[in-house]
Amino acid sequence: MALRPVHVNMKALDASAVGRFWAEALGWSAYSPGVTTYVGPPGGLVWPDPVVLGVDVVPVPEPKTAAKNRVHLDLATASAAHQTELVARLKALGATPADVGQGEVPWTVLADPEGNEFCVLEPREVYRDTGPIAAVVVDCEDPRAMARFWGEATDWALLEVTDASAVLRSAEGVGPYLEFLRTPDAKTVPDRIHLDLLPYPGDDKETEVTRLRTLGATDLDVGQGPTPWTCLTDPENHEFCVLAPG
Repeated sequence: MALRPVHVNMKALDASAVGRFWAEALGWSAYSPGVTTYVGPPGGLVWPDPVVLGVDVVPVPEPKTAAKNRVHLDLATASAAHQTELVARLKALGATPADVGQGEVPWTVLADPEGNEFCVLEPREVYRDTGPIAAVVVDCEDPRAMARFWGEATDWALLEVTDASAVLRSAEGVGPYLEFLRTPDAKTVPDRIHLDLLPYPGDDKETEVTRLRTLGATDLDVGQGPTPWTCLTDPENHEFCVLAPG
C-alpha cells in the first residue's frame, strides 16, 4: 500500500486572488469547487489529475509571517529567453523579488502576492518534461531520513539521495519532482504550504494513516476539528494531510 501526492495545499488570506495569480503564472485555470480555489490544467476540473500536482489554495485568517516558507515551488523554463519573459510576466501579475540569502544564482527568486517564495529556474534538461512546476522543494535537516519516510509513505520512486538532497518523482516519470534539500534553518512557524496525499481506490484511509504513524508520522492538531482528512507531520515536523477518497 502507498499514498499518492495529489496537490500542493497553499494557505492564503485571499484564496481567490492567490489562486488567480498561480493560474496565470502556470498557464492553468482556477476552479472553485467549494471554499478553496483549485489551480489545475485548463479544459475542466480533473481531480486527482493523473499527471500534474495541482495547487489547492485554502482561505485562512492569518497572514504569512516574515519567516521563509520551508516548502516552495520551482518553476521550469525552456530557454533563457523564456526565463526572462516569465519573470517579467510574473512581476506584472504581482510577484516581487525575494531575498532568501541566495546570492548570485542563475535562477530568480520571487514571492507571490501574499509573500510565498518561489523560484523561476534557468533551463535545465532534467525538468524539460515536468510541466510548469519543475519541483516541490522542501527544506530539511536530514535528506536521507526524509527519503526513507517519504519513499515509504508514497508510491513515488526515490531517484537520488545524498547527505545534501533527496529526489523523488512519480514512478511513471511524469509531473514534478519532490526534492528535499538540506538547510540550516529550523522550522519556527506553521507550514504555509504542504502536500496532500490520497489513498488509491480500494485502500482504507485509516489503515494508511496507521501505517504512516509506524513510519514516524505524528498527529497534528491545527484546530481542524472533525474532518474527513487527517493532519499529520513527518519526522521533521513538515505538515501534510491524508485525504479521504471521494
